[in-house]
Amino acid sequence: MFKYDSRLCWPSAEDLPDSDDTPVDNQLQHLIPGLLEAILAMVWAERTDWFFGVDMGIYYHPQSPAIVPDGFLSLGVERVLDEGLRLSYVLWEEQKVPILALEVVSQQRRGEYTEKKQFYAEMEVLYYAIYNPFRRRKAALEIYRLVNGEYVLQPGNPIWMPEIGLGMGTARGTYHGITREWLYWYNQAGERLLTPEERISQAQQIAQGERQRAELEKQRAESEKQRAERLAERLRSLGINPEFLD
Repeated sequence: MFKYDSRLCWPSAEDLPDSDDTPVDNQLQHLIPGLLEAILAMVWAERTDWFFGVDMGIYYHPQSPAIVPDGFLSLGVERVLDEGLRLSYVLWEEQKVPILALEVVSQQRRGEYTEKKQFYAEMEVLYYAIYNPFRRRKAALEIYRLVNGEYVLQPGNPIWMPEIGLGMGTARGTYHGITREWLYWYNQAGERLLTPEERISQAQQIAQGERQRAELEKQRAESEKQRAERLAERLRSLGINPEFLD
């Protein structure tokens, strides 16, 4: 892990560039980590000790350019620093190395399986996830865990990450109106966590079910009332006052 001498004058996030004006290679490199972030924002809505960065630079030395994962997760940091939010993730300010880094491979590879993998290991990022949507013979998602300084591929789909308290895996679904394979978070039982869109749809279905049950109950009550009125009318036709009946 990188060590920083607190006696030295290190630049702050405001002093460092927060963009190199390089666009992402494709839409997936923005949407996939964006979906993971959106799910976390729902699942961990009450927590303030986490941060998920999307296309954000991680500074590890003031004289070196930032490394920019497609997504990364840090635990034990403030989720929101102030109204201006984070410009970048500066290690000597945060004092926490991300626990997970995610790279989404484009047709033009950028060292996801080589240089970046080695660098994240040197940074001591515990989990490194590579998603390659162009793979056909091998699994599109690979998740590595750092063991004695080396990344070890974890088997299965989804992969449970106990230090995070969540799993990650692939499944077909719909996000932003796009149906394809996406990355999702999972609970320990292997159940996929719902997206915000799915939660809204689920809430709407529950509300609709409640309305239908209320309408059926109203219809049943009205039917019972009409039945009682017919019975009372029948009794009156027989010369019996229904009000005097127990």
